[in-house]
Amino acid sequence: MTGEEVKEPKEQQEVTEAKEPEICYKAIVLSGVGGYDKVKVEVKKGVPALKSDEILVRVQACGLNFSDLLVRQGAFGKHHSLGTECAGVIEAIGDLVIDRKVGDKIIMMNIDGGLWTELVVTTVNCTYLMPDGMSFQEAAAISVNYAAAYMMIYDYANLRPNQSILIHMAAGGVGIAATQLCKLVHDVTIFGTASPSKHETIKENGVAYPIDYTTLDYAEEVRKISPKGVDIVLDPLGGADDSKGFGLLKSLGKLVLYGSANQVTAPKRSSLAAAKVWWHKFNIDALQLINSNKAVCGFHLGRTDPDHVAEVIRKLISLYKEGKIKPKVDSVWSFEQVGDAMKHMQEHKNIGKIILVPEVKTTDATTGN
Repeated sequence: MTGEEVKEPKEQQEVTEAKEPEICYKAIVLSGVGGYDKVKVEVKKGVPALKSDEILVRVQACGLNFSDLLVRQGAFGKHHSLGTECAGVIEAIGDLVIDRKVGDKIIMMNIDGGLWTELVVTTVNCTYLMPDGMSFQEAAAISVNYAAAYMMIYDYANLRPNQSILIHMAAGGVGIAATQLCKLVHDVTIFGTASPSKHETIKENGVAYPIDYTTLDYAEEVRKISPKGVDIVLDPLGGADDSKGFGLLKSLGKLVLYGSANQVTAPKRSSLAAAKVWWHKFNIDALQLINSNKAVCGFHLGRTDPDHVAEVIRKLISLYKEGKIKPKVDSVWSFEQVGDAMKHMQEHKNIGKIILVPEVKTTDATTGN
């Protein structure tokens, strides 16, 4: 024998470690500006990175707003994202987060967008705890529409008992919210424009005088009932309707402008519609305002102090818990149906809020409790 040590052969076992499947999640993205085909669903891989002061949320429901149609059409430029509100469940928290925990059900709002996704990272100050009894669909419907309506009615227009108000698009998300909030003030007379098929619903919501704007002149219809006009007009239309609204105001009345829906007349941005709105744009100088004894206000939720917005949303959650307001959900669409959902809104078919969910479930799995 040699001095070399002879090693006995050993059996080698091949150990195969089972790899965990990579986490994937869906997100709605804008591939460009234009029609419904520019909105796509992408599958993203991996969990979004989480900083120490952030939380990871599994989104259950998202709200569709009229501003999303304008973003798709490029009205706000190329750097805006879709989706400003959603609701979901916290899946992870950063090391420095102390006032939220995994499993909390939350309302989330971010005016900069980016919330139409199954998984989203955000900071705590963009979230609010859902109250008991609120569904994810309701939670996705309360922040943008109700906050905008609340601030226009109470912060700007200062609605008081025995006053009157004209709410355009009274069957839409903001219209439903504004009507419910007006009903919190004693003896307010509410006029609301909507197509005839929606009149019964808006009457049940609190509109005293529904007006068919499709066949009638709403200004004439208001004056038949209130010859002196109204105290407040909420106007999301733009163009010639701004002047009509101003003309409908009583002395000390307030016109609140918060949109330009008249520009959205086709899937793609219409230069003709935009030019028409511009041509009929409302112009008034300081002396005319003084002599008319009226006020004109412009409202943009995204230009409002975030601390004030947060305060308003907390008030709205309290009103919900008291049973004084309740979001009305029109319909629920999957992420893949986002184009159809947008078309449904653009053709003014909705009564209340349009909701997007990652996947439409056959059972009611959208309840927050």
